[in-house]
Order: sequence, then structure tokens, then C-alpha cells
Amino acid sequence: MLKFTTGLAVVAAVGLFAGTASAQIKVALNGPITGQLASFGEQMKRGAEMAIADINAAGGVNGQKLQLVIGDDQCDPKQAVAVANRAVQEKVAVVIGHFCSGSSIPASDVYKEENILQITPASTNPRYSERGYKNVFRVCGRDDQQGVVAGDYIMDKYKGKKVAILHDKTPYGQGLAEETKKRLNAKGVKETMFEAITAGEKDYSALVSKMKQAGIELIYLGGYHPEGGLIVRQAKEQGLNAPLMGGDALVDKQFWAISGPAGEGSLMTFDADPRKNPVAKPLVDKFKAQGYDPEGYTLYTYAAMQAWSQAATTAKSVKTADVEKALRAGKFKTVLNEISFDAKGDTTTPAYKVYVWKNGSYDYVN
Repeated sequence: MLKFTTGLAVVAAVGLFAGTASAQIKVALNGPITGQLASFGEQMKRGAEMAIADINAAGGVNGQKLQLVIGDDQCDPKQAVAVANRAVQEKVAVVIGHFCSGSSIPASDVYKEENILQITPASTNPRYSERGYKNVFRVCGRDDQQGVVAGDYIMDKYKGKKVAILHDKTPYGQGLAEETKKRLNAKGVKETMFEAITAGEKDYSALVSKMKQAGIELIYLGGYHPEGGLIVRQAKEQGLNAPLMGGDALVDKQFWAISGPAGEGSLMTFDADPRKNPVAKPLVDKFKAQGYDPEGYTLYTYAAMQAWSQAATTAKSVKTADVEKALRAGKFKTVLNEISFDAKGDTTTPAYKVYVWKNGSYDYVN
């Protein structure tokens, strides 16, 4: 059980504040800064801090410098609502976040009520953008797109094999598992098992035994890297050599830290890796010069901040209605290439790929 706390926002001024700029504009970064998924929070924090430093160094937004407000939701829905309310109190112009769909969705109710823009770099559950909220956007893809890519890959590479589909009962994990299942079922493939797991558990040996007895040849997990790493490691320990496949929540080197060599050959779907994009190379080099590899959602967070700042500049305003209009109408040059948004606030250019883990790192499947 995650501890419920308040006072979760930490205010940090980022960048250079010299010059004649008037009052600062507050922008929020809300995500799992601590807790089991803190490595993703670190990705988001690094991306937001670098974006704000770069924007401020270039003169800010409409002559004003940006000030970052960081909120820690630990990917817990209740804490996400508390963090959202704190962002309201701070009078932020935009919220970049949250990470987990289970946080973004309830927090978005607060932002809608209080008329605050929300741009998530990472929440993929379709429901986030399916409720007609005009103030929500995302720069990542959706699970109904990711599940199609996963299902098609399984059909291509594991046709006729016994597949177990697992999920962690979260909006992200269960949603992704169901979308992958839907794609397989639509193509006439019936999974051998469809099981829920409890996130945070340390012993999955009973589940592994059940899969081994069923002769499972591929384990698909809708969930996060802590559980994925444990499941594949414990499977190998019991002699179940079925590879693991998951979604974008395995895109973190902490997966390998947990799985160890048992993670070799694990598969996952994730949007195109922006680190490979020539447009992003100067920024990637800048991060690496600081000793940080901007993997996962680091550059997606940077891009979310870029899109907002460019829209605010176009609108000559940071008011929600003005920036929202500019976001829907415009095209934005980001480290993810040029991006735009549809009527629901979803990115128009999702590009899910299949990746494989080898020797402690991941890359596209050949």
C-alpha cells in the first residue's frame, strides 16, 4: 500500500533568471518522483528541467521565464489528485504529466474543473482522451495502437504457440493487456491464459508454476518493469524459458537490474526511440555530457514542454483557452520531429516499434 501524503510539490526555479523579464510563469511536472516507479519520474524530471533551462536561456515564453513546480504522485491515484490540487494552488499555466494512466485520468478531472492544460508524455490509456475534455493532450501513443503492434508481432512470430496474457489491474496494465488480447482474438487466436497479478508482490512462483504446467511459450505482461523483471527471472529459475513481452513500461534500465540475465530476449513495444532521431542528437549529446542517458520518456517530456511553449508563443498568451486553440491548430518542431494533435488531444504521429533486450540494453528487433 502506498503511503498517502500531502504537500507533495517541490518548487524549483530552473534556468537563468537574469534580464528584464517580468513575473515568472509556473509550469508543473507531476509524476512518480519517489516510489516503485521513481526511475520513470527521474526521466520526466530530467526532461522537464532541461527543457525549461533551454527555453529560459532562449528568452522564456512571451518575455517571461518559466519556473518548475514538481509534484510527486508515486503513481497512486489518490496522491495524483492531491498533487493536482497543489498545482491548482500554485496557479500553474500547464501540467506536464502524469506518468501512469491511473494517475493522469483522475488528475485530469481536477484540471478540467480548474481549467488547466494537461499534456502527458507517457499515459497511454485511451480513456484519458476519450471523455471530451478540451484541455488534455498527449505526445505519446495510445494502448489501442500499442496493442495492435504487439498482437501483430505475436501473430507473426508466435503463431500456434501457447500465450499467457497477464495484467496488473491498473488502467495502464489491464488496458494494454486487453487491447493486445483483442487484437489476437480478432485474428482468430485464443490466449491460453488471461490472469491478473498484484503489483508490488515479490513472489510469483505460484503463477510461474501454473504457466509451466500449461506449457506457456510466451508471457505477455500488461504492467510495469518491477513485476516484469521478477516474473521473467522467477520463470527462468523454475525452468520456464518462455520469453517475456510487455509494453512501454519496460523501457527502463531498472528492468534489467531486476531481471538480470533472465531478461535476455525480453520484448516490448514503445514509440520510436527519439535518441535515434537526428533532430534530437544535439540534445542527446548534451544529456550524455552530463552523464545521463535520456532513455524512455525523458525526451517525450522535453517535447511536451516544447509543444506547450511554442503554442503559448503563437497564442501570445498562457491562458488555457488560447494555448489549447493553438495546440489544436498548430504543428510543433520538437525532439520527436514535428508533432500535431487531433481533436481529442492525441498525437497524430504514433510510431510504435518492437524492441528486444540484449546484454542489459534494448534496441529495435531486427
